[in-house]
Amino acid sequence: MDVLLSAFDILFRWDVLFALLIGSVGGVFIGAIPGVGAAVAIAILLPATFSLEPIVGLTLLLGIYGSSMYGGSIPAILINTPGTAVNALTTYDGYPMTQRGEGRRALSLAYSASFFGGILSVICLILFAPVLAKVAPLFGSREIFMAALLGIILVVFAHRGQILATGMLACFGIFINSIGLEPIRYTKRYTFDQSWLASGVDLIVVVLGLFALSQAFLLLVENNYSPKATPLKGGLFQGLKELWIYKRVASVSASFGILMGMIPGVGEFTAQFMSYTYAQKNSEKPELFGKGSPEGLVASEAANNAVPAAAMIPLLALGIPGEALTAMMLSVFYVHNVIPGPQLFQNEMDFVMALYISLLLLNGIVLIFLMFSTNFILKIIQIPTRFLGVVILTLSFVGVYSLRNSITDCAVAAGFGVFGLILKRLNLPIVAIILGMVLGGIMEVKLRSSMARVTTPLDFIDRPISAAIFAIIVLVIVLHIRTAVKEYCEHK
Repeated sequence: MDVLLSAFDILFRWDVLFALLIGSVGGVFIGAIPGVGAAVAIAILLPATFSLEPIVGLTLLLGIYGSSMYGGSIPAILINTPGTAVNALTTYDGYPMTQRGEGRRALSLAYSASFFGGILSVICLILFAPVLAKVAPLFGSREIFMAALLGIILVVFAHRGQILATGMLACFGIFINSIGLEPIRYTKRYTFDQSWLASGVDLIVVVLGLFALSQAFLLLVENNYSPKATPLKGGLFQGLKELWIYKRVASVSASFGILMGMIPGVGEFTAQFMSYTYAQKNSEKPELFGKGSPEGLVASEAANNAVPAAAMIPLLALGIPGEALTAMMLSVFYVHNVIPGPQLFQNEMDFVMALYISLLLLNGIVLIFLMFSTNFILKIIQIPTRFLGVVILTLSFVGVYSLRNSITDCAVAAGFGVFGLILKRLNLPIVAIILGMVLGGIMEVKLRSSMARVTTPLDFIDRPISAAIFAIIVLVIVLHIRTAVKEYCEHK
């Protein structure tokens, strides 16, 4: 109870609540504008959050992260254009419902399912928090090293059909992180006598280049487009009642989202497709899926909105991000010397609980906001894409320059922006580079700190948790090889 009261003291300050409100409402707008998305917005805002207190900066970013998927469902349902990538599955049944004249019903169901998934996810986190506080101290350097290695392997294997390319991009991210002065003896690595490389390649510069600048370049080189949407008539509260009809689908889908969010490298897409497949197989009307099934819409939105809160588990408990957005948030922790991991749960449980409560509040704020302002958001959707590209480009360069007042950083970010544009054109995963940088850095630090107690490779797995993680790594690799061989045999 003392921890909970302390968490309320941390959270209920005007600056924290204002940041949460701005993040929640702003995330809806960002998610609703096709071509932006939470990753671009968080990348642009990262430099600004470094000057804020940790709880203020993180609630702002969490607000955007947790609410962008709500907003992304609006264009997905009304104009068949997903606002964020994870709302792509929403178009399967949302847009056909709009074509039948049920756009208001589809949006109402989407909002309600998203709210249910988000709230259930946070409740699970609050219940799991005491368990995490007890388990986290058992993780030493070797365990966290093995967990980071598992994270990279899962990231690579999550991109089926692109495993070789994803693995190469992840290794490229690890290489980028190794440039500059190494952290123990301060010897130069891969600097080639270039002074500007001595300080390394900043993660935020890479993030802004790969996500924000690449998206700006993409919007600028494509044809100008201004989406059109018809305003809605009537209220949107009916979905809260109708969701009760699909309570089993919503519950199972949210559970998939929670489970997949906890596993590094998996995320919303896997959770969505698993929940969508479950809903279709157990539906009394499976033939409607893809043609305007309310169950399909509920499954998609409940699953993807349950992921953000669950993705905070490996980030907070082990300091290991599961995907790009939590990797960006990790940098906010590091800048303020708040180190996620076992010590955070031991020493700052009130801070962790404050983050969980903020996730609960943001879902309530977003739901209420959407119920009354959807028609206003429809006007925002109609921003021309090239104008949007210019705005993102300008804000990105301002953000990069503000980090260290360096033109060199701007040039590096521009280079990564072009590289990101190429990767997007080739449909290759940008996230692998960022996770390679973050997880590679964690692996190096933990490997070096554990070497004093390691004499043979087997010493890495001589403790129960590290042995269990190693067993999971072996199992994941074996299962993947088995699946690949099976698919190869079926295609021959």
